[in-house]
Amino acid sequence: MLNADAIQPQHPWLAEARAMLVLSWPMVLTNVAQTAMTATDVVMMGQLGPEALAAGALGANLYHATLIFGIGVMSAVSPLIAMELGRNRHAVREVRRTVRQGFWAAAAMVGPMWIILWQAEAILGLLGQDPGLSKAAASYLHTMQWGLLPFFLYLCLRGFVAALQRPGWALIIVLFAVAFNAFANWCLIFGRLGMPALGLPGSGLATALSSALMFLGLALVVVIDRRFRRYHLLGRLWVPDWPRYRAFWRLGFPIGITVTFEVVIFNGAAFMMGLIDATSLAAHAIAIQIASLTFMVPLGIGQAGTVRVGHAFGAGDPAGVTRAGTTALVLALGFMALAALAMALVPHWFVAPFLDSSRPGAGAVTELAVVFLFYAALFQLADGAQVVGSSILRGLGDTRRPMLLAGLGYWGVGLPLSAALGFLTPLAGRGIWIGLALGLSVVAVLMLRRWWARERLGLLRGLRITAA
Repeated sequence: MLNADAIQPQHPWLAEARAMLVLSWPMVLTNVAQTAMTATDVVMMGQLGPEALAAGALGANLYHATLIFGIGVMSAVSPLIAMELGRNRHAVREVRRTVRQGFWAAAAMVGPMWIILWQAEAILGLLGQDPGLSKAAASYLHTMQWGLLPFFLYLCLRGFVAALQRPGWALIIVLFAVAFNAFANWCLIFGRLGMPALGLPGSGLATALSSALMFLGLALVVVIDRRFRRYHLLGRLWVPDWPRYRAFWRLGFPIGITVTFEVVIFNGAAFMMGLIDATSLAAHAIAIQIASLTFMVPLGIGQAGTVRVGHAFGAGDPAGVTRAGTTALVLALGFMALAALAMALVPHWFVAPFLDSSRPGAGAVTELAVVFLFYAALFQLADGAQVVGSSILRGLGDTRRPMLLAGLGYWGVGLPLSAALGFLTPLAGRGIWIGLALGLSVVAVLMLRRWWARERLGLLRGLRITAA
Protein backbone atom coordinates (compact mmCIF):
# COMPACT_ATOMS: atom_id res chain seq x y z
CA MET A 1 0.00 0.00 0.00
CA LEU A 2 1.21 3.50 -0.83
CA ASN A 3 2.61 5.78 1.83
CA ALA A 4 1.79 9.46 1.35
CA ASP A 5 5.33 10.56 2.20
CA ALA A 6 6.79 8.20 -0.41
CA ILE A 7 5.63 10.46 -3.26
CA GLN A 8 7.94 13.44 -3.73
CA PRO A 9 7.60 15.38 -7.01
CA GLN A 10 9.79 18.45 -7.37
CA HIS A 11 7.20 21.16 -6.84
CA PRO A 12 6.21 21.29 -3.14
CA TRP A 13 2.54 22.15 -3.80
CA LEU A 14 2.18 19.34 -6.30
CA ALA A 15 3.94 17.05 -3.85
CA GLU A 16 1.46 18.01 -1.15
CA ALA A 17 -1.55 17.56 -3.43
CA ARG A 18 -0.44 14.07 -4.42
CA ALA A 19 0.46 13.12 -0.85
CA MET A 20 -2.93 14.39 0.37
CA LEU A 21 -4.77 12.39 -2.28
CA VAL A 22 -2.81 9.22 -1.52
CA LEU A 23 -3.57 9.58 2.18
CA SER A 24 -7.15 10.80 1.89
CA TRP A 25 -8.73 8.47 -0.66
CA PRO A 26 -8.67 5.39 1.61
CA MET A 27 -10.02 7.58 4.43
CA VAL A 28 -12.78 8.91 2.18
CA LEU A 29 -13.76 5.43 1.03
CA THR A 30 -13.64 4.16 4.60
CA ASN A 31 -16.00 6.94 5.68
CA VAL A 32 -18.28 6.30 2.71
CA ALA A 33 -18.29 2.58 3.50
CA GLN A 34 -19.14 3.22 7.15
CA THR A 35 -21.97 5.50 6.08
CA ALA A 36 -23.04 2.87 3.56
CA MET A 37 -23.62 0.58 6.53
CA THR A 38 -26.11 3.10 7.93
CA ALA A 39 -27.59 3.62 4.46
CA THR A 40 -28.04 -0.15 4.18
CA ASP A 41 -29.95 -0.10 7.46
CA VAL A 42 -32.17 2.72 6.16
CA VAL A 43 -32.85 0.93 2.86
CA MET A 44 -33.68 -2.33 4.66
CA MET A 45 -35.94 -0.56 7.16
CA GLY A 46 -37.63 1.23 4.28
CA GLN A 47 -38.77 -2.17 3.00
CA LEU A 48 -40.73 -2.57 6.25
CA GLY A 49 -42.69 0.62 5.47
CA PRO A 50 -42.62 4.37 6.22
CA GLU A 51 -43.51 3.89 9.91
CA ALA A 52 -40.61 1.50 10.49
CA LEU A 53 -38.33 3.93 8.64
CA ALA A 54 -39.51 6.81 10.82
CA ALA A 55 -38.96 4.76 14.02
CA GLY A 56 -35.52 3.73 12.82
CA ALA A 57 -34.67 7.37 12.09
CA LEU A 58 -35.64 8.37 15.63
CA GLY A 59 -33.53 5.59 17.12
CA ALA A 60 -30.57 6.27 14.86
CA ASN A 61 -30.59 9.97 15.70
CA LEU A 62 -30.56 9.31 19.44
CA TYR A 63 -27.82 6.71 18.95
CA HIS A 64 -25.69 9.10 16.93
CA ALA A 65 -26.10 11.83 19.54
CA THR A 66 -24.01 9.64 21.86
CA LEU A 67 -21.90 7.93 19.20
CA ILE A 68 -20.64 11.16 17.68
CA PHE A 69 -19.16 12.41 20.94
CA GLY A 70 -17.11 9.22 21.17
CA ILE A 71 -16.04 9.57 17.54
CA GLY A 72 -14.82 13.08 18.31
CA VAL A 73 -12.88 11.99 21.38
CA MET A 74 -11.26 9.14 19.46
CA SER A 75 -10.24 11.67 16.79
CA ALA A 76 -7.54 12.85 19.20
CA VAL A 77 -5.50 9.74 18.36
CA SER A 78 -4.41 10.93 14.90
CA PRO A 79 -3.14 14.46 15.72
CA LEU A 80 -1.38 13.30 18.90
CA ILE A 81 0.48 10.53 17.07
CA ALA A 82 1.10 12.69 13.98
CA MET A 83 2.76 15.43 16.05
CA GLU A 84 4.88 12.85 17.91
CA LEU A 85 6.02 11.27 14.64
CA GLY A 86 6.70 14.71 13.17
CA ARG A 87 9.09 15.37 16.06
CA ASN A 88 10.60 11.88 16.05
CA ARG A 89 9.68 9.28 13.44
CA HIS A 90 10.83 6.51 15.80
CA ALA A 91 8.60 7.54 18.74
CA VAL A 92 7.42 3.98 19.40
CA ARG A 93 6.81 4.37 23.12
CA GLU A 94 4.86 7.63 22.77
CA VAL A 95 2.67 6.15 20.04
CA ARG A 96 1.92 3.06 22.11
CA ARG A 97 1.02 5.17 25.15
CA THR A 98 -1.39 7.29 23.10
CA VAL A 99 -3.20 4.26 21.69
CA ARG A 100 -3.41 2.63 25.12
CA GLN A 101 -4.97 5.73 26.66
CA GLY A 102 -7.36 5.89 23.73
CA PHE A 103 -8.57 2.43 24.73
CA TRP A 104 -8.97 3.64 28.32
CA ALA A 105 -10.98 6.67 27.15
CA ALA A 106 -13.27 4.42 25.09
CA ALA A 107 -13.96 2.20 28.11
CA ALA A 108 -14.66 5.24 30.30
CA MET A 109 -17.17 6.71 27.85
CA VAL A 110 -19.22 3.71 26.92
CA GLY A 111 -20.85 2.90 30.27
CA PRO A 112 -22.83 6.16 30.58
CA MET A 113 -23.80 5.88 26.90
CA TRP A 114 -25.24 2.39 27.42
CA ILE A 115 -27.31 3.67 30.35
CA ILE A 116 -28.67 6.59 28.31
CA LEU A 117 -29.61 4.47 25.30
CA TRP A 118 -31.33 1.86 27.46
CA GLN A 119 -33.78 4.62 28.46
CA ALA A 120 -34.50 5.51 24.83
CA GLU A 121 -38.27 5.07 24.97
CA ALA A 122 -38.60 7.40 27.96
CA ILE A 123 -36.24 9.97 26.41
CA LEU A 124 -38.12 10.03 23.11
CA GLY A 125 -41.38 10.32 25.00
CA LEU A 126 -40.09 13.37 26.88
CA LEU A 127 -39.15 14.88 23.52
CA GLY A 128 -42.79 14.60 22.43
CA GLN A 129 -42.38 11.77 19.92
CA ASP A 130 -45.19 9.37 19.01
CA PRO A 131 -45.40 6.57 21.66
CA GLY A 132 -45.57 3.80 19.07
CA LEU A 133 -42.57 5.12 17.16
CA SER A 134 -40.67 5.65 20.43
CA LYS A 135 -41.23 2.05 21.51
CA ALA A 136 -40.10 0.68 18.13
CA ALA A 137 -37.04 2.97 18.13
CA ALA A 138 -36.07 1.74 21.61
CA SER A 139 -36.22 -1.90 20.51
CA TYR A 140 -33.82 -1.01 17.69
CA LEU A 141 -31.41 0.76 20.06
CA HIS A 142 -31.39 -2.00 22.67
CA THR A 143 -29.56 -4.29 20.25
CA MET A 144 -27.46 -1.70 18.39
CA GLN A 145 -25.99 -0.02 21.48
CA TRP A 146 -23.69 -2.95 22.31
CA GLY A 147 -21.62 -2.14 19.25
CA LEU A 148 -20.41 1.15 20.74
CA LEU A 149 -17.35 -0.18 22.59
CA PRO A 150 -15.89 -2.25 19.73
CA PHE A 151 -16.54 0.65 17.36
CA PHE A 152 -14.65 3.11 19.57
CA LEU A 153 -11.75 0.67 19.88
CA TYR A 154 -11.74 0.28 16.11
CA LEU A 155 -11.62 4.06 15.73
CA CYS A 156 -8.61 4.22 18.04
CA LEU A 157 -6.73 1.70 15.89
CA ARG A 158 -7.90 3.45 12.75
CA GLY A 159 -6.43 6.72 14.05
CA PHE A 160 -3.14 4.92 14.64
CA VAL A 161 -2.84 3.51 11.11
CA ALA A 162 -3.94 6.87 9.66
CA ALA A 163 -1.28 8.77 11.61
CA LEU A 164 1.29 6.35 10.21
CA GLN A 165 -0.12 7.37 6.80
CA ARG A 166 -1.17 3.81 5.97
CA PRO A 167 -4.98 3.94 6.11
CA GLY A 168 -5.56 1.22 3.51
CA TRP A 169 -6.07 -1.54 6.07
CA ALA A 170 -8.96 0.30 7.70
CA LEU A 171 -10.61 0.53 4.28
CA ILE A 172 -10.23 -3.19 3.62
CA ILE A 173 -11.68 -4.06 7.04
CA VAL A 174 -14.68 -1.77 6.69
CA LEU A 175 -15.48 -3.08 3.20
CA PHE A 176 -15.78 -6.58 4.65
CA ALA A 177 -17.94 -5.13 7.43
CA VAL A 178 -20.28 -3.42 4.93
CA ALA A 179 -20.89 -6.71 3.13
CA PHE A 180 -21.40 -8.53 6.43
CA ASN A 181 -23.79 -5.81 7.66
CA ALA A 182 -25.94 -6.05 4.54
CA PHE A 183 -26.08 -9.86 4.82
CA ALA A 184 -26.83 -9.75 8.55
CA ASN A 185 -29.59 -7.16 8.01
CA TRP A 186 -31.17 -9.35 5.35
CA CYS A 187 -31.08 -12.38 7.64
CA LEU A 188 -32.09 -10.78 10.92
CA ILE A 189 -34.72 -8.26 9.76
CA PHE A 190 -36.63 -10.58 7.44
CA GLY A 191 -35.79 -13.98 8.95
CA ARG A 192 -33.75 -15.44 6.07
CA LEU A 193 -31.69 -18.64 6.15
CA GLY A 194 -33.44 -19.93 9.26
CA MET A 195 -32.80 -16.78 11.33
CA PRO A 196 -35.65 -15.23 13.36
CA ALA A 197 -37.46 -12.30 11.73
CA LEU A 198 -36.57 -9.61 14.30
CA GLY A 199 -37.56 -6.51 12.33
CA LEU A 200 -35.93 -3.30 13.61
CA PRO A 201 -34.02 -5.03 16.46
CA GLY A 202 -32.46 -7.30 13.84
CA SER A 203 -31.01 -4.28 12.07
CA GLY A 204 -29.52 -3.02 15.35
CA LEU A 205 -27.99 -6.42 16.07
CA ALA A 206 -26.46 -6.52 12.59
CA THR A 207 -24.80 -3.14 13.22
CA ALA A 208 -23.42 -4.25 16.61
CA LEU A 209 -21.96 -7.43 15.12
CA SER A 210 -20.42 -5.45 12.25
CA SER A 211 -18.73 -3.08 14.73
CA ALA A 212 -17.22 -6.05 16.57
CA LEU A 213 -15.97 -7.44 13.26
CA MET A 214 -14.25 -4.14 12.40
CA PHE A 215 -12.38 -3.97 15.70
CA LEU A 216 -11.29 -7.62 15.65
CA GLY A 217 -10.16 -7.34 12.04
CA LEU A 218 -8.03 -4.23 12.56
CA ALA A 219 -6.64 -5.58 15.85
CA LEU A 220 -5.47 -8.66 13.96
CA VAL A 221 -3.79 -6.45 11.36
CA VAL A 222 -1.81 -4.38 13.89
CA VAL A 223 -0.63 -7.58 15.56
CA ILE A 224 0.46 -9.32 12.34
CA ASP A 225 1.62 -6.56 9.95
CA ARG A 226 5.35 -5.92 10.46
CA ARG A 227 4.92 -2.14 10.00
CA PHE A 228 2.58 -2.00 12.99
CA ARG A 229 3.78 -4.97 15.04
CA ARG A 230 6.82 -3.17 16.43
CA TYR A 231 4.58 -0.80 18.39
CA HIS A 232 3.14 -3.67 20.51
CA LEU A 233 -0.16 -1.80 20.79
CA LEU A 234 -2.12 -4.52 22.54
CA GLY A 235 0.44 -5.30 25.21
CA ARG A 236 -0.04 -4.37 28.90
CA LEU A 237 -3.28 -2.50 28.25
CA TRP A 238 -4.03 -2.45 31.98
CA VAL A 239 -1.01 -0.22 32.80
CA PRO A 240 -2.14 3.37 33.60
CA ASP A 241 -0.44 6.44 32.15
CA TRP A 242 -2.25 9.31 33.83
CA PRO A 243 -0.34 12.24 32.24
CA ARG A 244 -0.98 10.87 28.74
CA TYR A 245 -4.59 10.05 29.66
CA ARG A 246 -5.17 13.65 30.75
CA ALA A 247 -3.45 14.96 27.60
CA PHE A 248 -5.69 12.72 25.51
CA TRP A 249 -8.83 14.15 27.10
CA ARG A 250 -7.54 17.75 26.88
CA LEU A 251 -7.38 17.39 23.12
CA GLY A 252 -10.18 14.89 22.58
CA PHE A 253 -12.92 16.32 24.78
CA PRO A 254 -13.25 19.63 22.86
CA ILE A 255 -13.27 17.68 19.59
CA GLY A 256 -16.05 15.49 20.96
CA ILE A 257 -18.08 18.52 22.00
CA THR A 258 -17.47 20.23 18.64
CA VAL A 259 -18.75 17.35 16.54
CA THR A 260 -21.58 16.79 19.01
CA PHE A 261 -22.71 20.40 18.51
CA GLU A 262 -22.95 19.72 14.78
CA VAL A 263 -24.64 16.34 14.97
CA VAL A 264 -27.09 17.34 17.70
CA ILE A 265 -28.43 20.15 15.52
CA PHE A 266 -29.16 17.56 12.82
CA ASN A 267 -30.64 15.22 15.41
CA GLY A 268 -32.71 18.09 16.71
CA ALA A 269 -33.93 18.66 13.16
CA ALA A 270 -35.06 15.01 13.01
CA PHE A 271 -36.94 15.36 16.29
CA MET A 272 -38.57 18.56 15.03
CA MET A 273 -39.59 16.74 11.85
CA GLY A 274 -41.19 14.08 14.05
CA LEU A 275 -43.31 16.79 15.66
CA ILE A 276 -44.57 17.82 12.20
CA ASP A 277 -45.58 14.37 10.88
CA ALA A 278 -44.21 10.93 9.96
CA THR A 279 -43.94 11.86 6.28
CA SER A 280 -41.62 14.78 7.05
CA LEU A 281 -39.54 12.60 9.34
CA ALA A 282 -39.15 9.81 6.79
CA ALA A 283 -38.29 12.29 4.01
CA HIS A 284 -35.76 13.97 6.29
CA ALA A 285 -34.18 10.58 7.06
CA ILE A 286 -33.61 9.97 3.35
CA ALA A 287 -32.30 13.43 2.52
CA ILE A 288 -29.96 13.58 5.49
CA GLN A 289 -28.60 10.13 4.65
CA ILE A 290 -27.70 11.32 1.15
CA ALA A 291 -26.11 14.49 2.53
CA SER A 292 -24.17 12.35 5.01
CA LEU A 293 -22.75 10.27 2.16
CA THR A 294 -21.35 13.32 0.36
CA PHE A 295 -20.08 14.72 3.67
CA MET A 296 -17.85 11.65 4.05
CA VAL A 297 -15.55 12.95 1.30
CA PRO A 298 -14.56 16.28 2.93
CA LEU A 299 -14.52 14.47 6.27
CA GLY A 300 -11.91 12.03 4.91
CA ILE A 301 -9.92 14.85 3.33
CA GLY A 302 -10.09 16.72 6.63
CA GLN A 303 -8.81 13.65 8.49
CA ALA A 304 -5.90 13.47 6.06
CA GLY A 305 -5.39 17.21 6.57
CA THR A 306 -5.17 16.65 10.34
CA VAL A 307 -2.37 14.13 9.83
CA ARG A 308 -0.46 16.17 7.26
CA VAL A 309 -0.74 19.41 9.26
CA GLY A 310 0.18 17.54 12.45
CA HIS A 311 3.29 16.03 10.87
CA ALA A 312 4.40 19.43 9.52
CA PHE A 313 3.69 21.11 12.86
CA GLY A 314 5.63 18.47 14.81
CA ALA A 315 8.52 18.72 12.34
CA GLY A 316 8.71 22.53 12.70
CA ASP A 317 7.72 23.25 9.08
CA PRO A 318 5.40 26.31 8.88
CA ALA A 319 5.36 26.26 5.07
CA GLY A 320 4.34 22.60 5.21
CA VAL A 321 1.49 23.52 7.59
CA THR A 322 0.22 26.09 5.07
CA ARG A 323 0.47 23.72 2.10
CA ALA A 324 -1.26 20.87 3.90
CA GLY A 325 -4.18 22.95 5.16
CA THR A 326 -4.74 24.85 1.92
CA THR A 327 -4.57 21.70 -0.19
CA ALA A 328 -7.15 19.96 1.99
CA LEU A 329 -9.52 22.92 1.65
CA VAL A 330 -9.20 23.13 -2.14
CA LEU A 331 -9.78 19.41 -2.65
CA ALA A 332 -12.80 19.29 -0.33
CA LEU A 333 -14.51 22.38 -1.73
CA GLY A 334 -14.00 21.17 -5.30
CA PHE A 335 -15.78 17.92 -4.56
CA MET A 336 -18.63 19.56 -2.64
CA ALA A 337 -19.31 21.93 -5.53
CA LEU A 338 -19.84 18.92 -7.80
CA ALA A 339 -22.03 17.20 -5.18
CA ALA A 340 -24.23 20.30 -4.87
CA LEU A 341 -24.68 20.42 -8.62
CA ALA A 342 -25.72 16.76 -8.78
CA MET A 343 -28.21 17.12 -5.91
CA ALA A 344 -29.82 20.12 -7.55
CA LEU A 345 -30.06 18.64 -11.05
CA VAL A 346 -30.95 14.96 -10.51
CA PRO A 347 -32.39 14.60 -6.98
CA HIS A 348 -34.69 11.67 -7.90
CA TRP A 349 -31.67 9.52 -8.76
CA PHE A 350 -30.52 9.78 -5.15
CA VAL A 351 -33.92 9.37 -3.47
CA ALA A 352 -35.38 6.44 -5.46
CA PRO A 353 -33.35 3.58 -3.87
CA PHE A 354 -34.53 4.37 -0.35
CA LEU A 355 -38.23 3.48 -0.67
CA ASP A 356 -40.43 0.78 -2.12
CA SER A 357 -42.75 2.85 -4.31
CA SER A 358 -45.58 0.32 -3.88
CA ARG A 359 -45.84 1.00 -0.14
CA PRO A 360 -48.63 3.33 1.07
CA GLY A 361 -47.37 6.88 1.54
CA ALA A 362 -44.14 6.30 -0.38
CA GLY A 363 -44.98 8.88 -3.06
CA ALA A 364 -45.46 11.70 -0.56
CA VAL A 365 -42.21 10.83 1.22
CA THR A 366 -40.29 10.78 -2.08
CA GLU A 367 -41.67 14.16 -3.18
CA LEU A 368 -40.75 15.84 0.11
CA ALA A 369 -37.30 14.18 0.21
CA VAL A 370 -36.52 15.72 -3.19
CA VAL A 371 -37.41 19.16 -1.82
CA PHE A 372 -35.20 18.66 1.24
CA LEU A 373 -32.35 17.51 -0.98
CA PHE A 374 -32.43 20.85 -2.80
CA TYR A 375 -31.71 22.61 0.50
CA ALA A 376 -28.95 20.07 1.19
CA ALA A 377 -27.37 21.14 -2.10
CA LEU A 378 -27.29 24.73 -0.86
CA PHE A 379 -25.11 23.95 2.15
CA GLN A 380 -22.63 21.52 0.58
CA LEU A 381 -19.79 24.04 0.27
CA ALA A 382 -20.32 25.33 3.81
CA ASP A 383 -20.39 21.77 5.18
CA GLY A 384 -17.13 20.92 3.46
CA ALA A 385 -15.44 24.12 4.58
CA GLN A 386 -16.41 23.78 8.24
CA VAL A 387 -15.30 20.16 8.62
CA VAL A 388 -11.94 20.68 6.89
CA GLY A 389 -11.41 23.96 8.73
CA SER A 390 -11.87 22.34 12.13
CA SER A 391 -9.75 19.34 11.06
CA ILE A 392 -6.69 21.32 10.00
CA LEU A 393 -6.91 23.43 13.18
CA ARG A 394 -6.93 20.11 15.04
CA GLY A 395 -3.59 19.29 13.43
CA LEU A 396 -2.18 22.32 15.29
CA GLY A 397 -3.64 21.05 18.56
CA ASP A 398 -6.22 23.86 18.43
CA THR A 399 -9.51 22.38 19.65
CA ARG A 400 -10.93 24.55 22.45
CA ARG A 401 -11.74 27.73 20.52
CA PRO A 402 -13.17 25.81 17.53
CA MET A 403 -15.47 24.11 20.06
CA LEU A 404 -16.82 27.51 21.11
CA LEU A 405 -17.16 28.66 17.50
CA ALA A 406 -19.13 25.51 16.66
CA GLY A 407 -21.41 26.07 19.64
CA LEU A 408 -22.08 29.64 18.51
CA GLY A 409 -22.86 28.70 14.92
CA TYR A 410 -24.90 25.56 15.51
CA TRP A 411 -26.70 26.35 18.75
CA GLY A 412 -26.68 30.13 18.65
CA VAL A 413 -27.74 30.44 15.00
CA GLY A 414 -28.69 27.17 13.32
CA LEU A 415 -30.92 25.48 15.89
CA PRO A 416 -32.98 28.56 16.89
CA LEU A 417 -33.48 29.50 13.24
CA SER A 418 -34.56 25.96 12.34
CA ALA A 419 -37.12 25.93 15.13
CA ALA A 420 -38.40 29.41 14.31
CA LEU A 421 -38.72 28.83 10.58
CA GLY A 422 -40.12 25.33 11.06
CA PHE A 423 -42.86 26.14 13.56
CA LEU A 424 -43.53 29.88 13.30
CA THR A 425 -43.78 30.10 9.51
CA PRO A 426 -45.60 28.10 6.81
CA LEU A 427 -42.24 26.68 5.66
CA ALA A 428 -42.47 23.72 8.12
CA GLY A 429 -39.79 21.15 7.20
CA ARG A 430 -38.31 23.46 4.57
CA GLY A 431 -37.69 26.06 7.24
CA ILE A 432 -35.84 23.54 9.37
CA TRP A 433 -33.47 22.82 6.48
CA ILE A 434 -32.91 26.53 5.82
CA GLY A 435 -31.87 26.95 9.45
CA LEU A 436 -29.41 24.07 9.10
CA ALA A 437 -27.86 25.67 6.02
CA LEU A 438 -27.39 29.03 7.74
CA GLY A 439 -25.87 27.47 10.86
CA LEU A 440 -23.33 25.51 8.80
CA SER A 441 -22.42 28.66 6.86
CA VAL A 442 -21.69 30.62 10.03
CA VAL A 443 -19.44 27.88 11.40
CA ALA A 444 -17.59 27.57 8.08
CA VAL A 445 -16.78 31.30 8.03
CA LEU A 446 -15.59 31.26 11.65
CA MET A 447 -13.36 28.19 11.21
CA LEU A 448 -11.72 29.48 8.03
CA ARG A 449 -11.19 32.91 9.56
CA ARG A 450 -9.33 31.29 12.48
CA TRP A 451 -7.19 29.15 10.16
CA TRP A 452 -6.07 32.06 8.03
CA ALA A 453 -5.28 34.11 11.16
CA ARG A 454 -3.31 31.25 12.80
CA GLU A 455 -0.01 33.13 12.97
CA ARG A 456 -1.56 36.33 14.35
CA LEU A 457 -3.51 34.29 16.93
CA GLY A 458 -0.35 32.50 18.07
CA LEU A 459 -1.48 29.01 16.99
CA LEU A 460 2.03 28.25 15.73
CA ARG A 461 3.74 29.13 19.02
CA GLY A 462 4.47 25.48 19.77
CA LEU A 463 6.05 24.93 16.37
CA ARG A 464 9.79 24.31 16.58
CA ILE A 465 11.19 25.59 13.27
CA THR A 466 13.86 23.25 11.96
CA ALA A 467 14.54 24.76 8.54
CA ALA A 468 15.53 28.24 7.48
